Amino acid sequence: MKNQHLLTVKNLNISFKKNDTQYSVLHGINFDVHKNEILGLVGESGSGKSITALAIMRLLHNAIIEGAIVFDGLDLNKASKKEIERIRGKKVSMIFQEPMSALNPSMKCGTQVSEVLLQHETITEAEANTEVIRLFERVKIPLPNQAFNKYPHELSGGQQQRIMIAIAVACKPDLLIADEPTTALDVTVQKEIISLIKELQKETEMSVIFISHDLALVSEIAKRTLVMYKGKIVEQGLTKSVFKAPKNEYTKALISARPSLNVRLKELPTVASILANANASKEISKADRAKKHTQLYNRAPLLEVINLEKTYYSKIGFLKKTVAFKAVHKVSFKLYEGEILGLVGESGCGKSTLGKTILQLDKATAGTVFYRGKDLCKMTSKEIRTLRKEIQIIFQDPFASLNPRLTVGAAIMEPMKIHKLYNNSSERKLKTLELLGKVGLEASSFDRYPHEFSGGQRQRIGIARTIAVNPKLILCDESVSALDISVQAKVLNLLNTLKEDFGFTYIFISHDLAVVKYMADQLLVMNKGEIVEQGEADEVYNSPKNDYTKRLIDAIPKGL
Repeated sequence: MKNQHLLTVKNLNISFKKNDTQYSVLHGINFDVHKNEILGLVGESGSGKSITALAIMRLLHNAIIEGAIVFDGLDLNKASKKEIERIRGKKVSMIFQEPMSALNPSMKCGTQVSEVLLQHETITEAEANTEVIRLFERVKIPLPNQAFNKYPHELSGGQQQRIMIAIAVACKPDLLIADEPTTALDVTVQKEIISLIKELQKETEMSVIFISHDLALVSEIAKRTLVMYKGKIVEQGLTKSVFKAPKNEYTKALISARPSLNVRLKELPTVASILANANASKEISKADRAKKHTQLYNRAPLLEVINLEKTYYSKIGFLKKTVAFKAVHKVSFKLYEGEILGLVGESGCGKSTLGKTILQLDKATAGTVFYRGKDLCKMTSKEIRTLRKEIQIIFQDPFASLNPRLTVGAAIMEPMKIHKLYNNSSERKLKTLELLGKVGLEASSFDRYPHEFSGGQRQRIGIARTIAVNPKLILCDESVSALDISVQAKVLNLLNTLKEDFGFTYIFISHDLAVVKYMADQLLVMNKGEIVEQGEADEVYNSPKNDYTKRLIDAIPKGL
């Protein structure tokens, strides 16, 4: 029977206990997944999407679960451990959001895939290894034989995600759950991964639950869509109907919160501001922007990069032959005080390496970097340490960059102490509390630890720590890439507000051309270590001259 239900979730309620208090996170969830269909699951961070996926996979621990999850006639909530082990990985499989966390760093990639095959299929190790190479070819991993013997860290983010897909589809599951599988990938790799999932689904006729906060992406892949908000399903139906004629106020707000590629607003709307009927933000006119640029560029540059190069050397083969890899090649540009310079390109194009070389975290092979007329490349380590106060960085992953053993207050006060700012701990604490307020966090955050915060809140903590030393130039390295639309909008609005309040200058690195276009005054496009196009952000976006830039723009999901 066509469209027969493969999975039925009935009245699912999930809660957790903490200090004798029960916290409910999912409330009365009901939905079906049909055979041979792709179902979209959308909502902001914390809406309950991943909890739903983990419940289906029976990967939730210490949770109080009520209701039924019926897969192919078996209630997974009542199934024995042995039954779950037989199904998980074989019949129901999952692609996790962060491949670097999900893959075992101490195991070669090929072994991680063959392990799944040997667990569930009756085959020899040699047959499993042959099948892994075939899977690597199927998921379009370049040089599959070499990739088999590589560790996860030796592959790019897109290739790591392909390894995860190979693991997930190895046993030809009936149901594949893809949890934010493209969140931290650049637009072109994202497009490839989406095409790959669609292709595999069509070929094997498996069902897919595609989880994402990116509505345009879901509209390109899913036939039906569920919208989640605060642990409930608030709307569901055919994707076209849900996005073109939404009935629920939250769905309407979620669609309206997507940043426009054609209009530049002074402040980005968030779901909360739309739901609260807050006044729409003022549009920045072309005349206002041109006037601002005339003021910006009518002065000496704050930073000047001239013919900067960074080459890495590695030894390969039995004879340990030295091979050179040029990560950055003859890069030149000027950055002016109060400006936001956008740096965009695919993973591996050299964006982050260029940022690190400018900051002197990596020494340049050739070229010069002038900051306020001084050549950073010729400075001593002591001079660079002193200068660190003026040039700071906001990292991509705030959780990895924050010390889990330090409270938020201690983490923000640490750089103040190192650079001998303020007279004592009391003054530094007062300043920290002021900064927490500036980035929109409660004073009670001071004594809490990083793991107690959401991704968006941790990014705010990272920003507070960065601005604690009153820098002049801030490098934002993929600082909003893993955040959902609303949280991303809040962080971008915050960065713009802080820029106005403190007179910051930003180098904004991202693979998301839409975000960079909104933030930047000037835009640099990088490919294979070189700047292939640069100019005023709107001009580059609206009239790209380089084929590579055109390809990046074409890869932006245009759904809805």
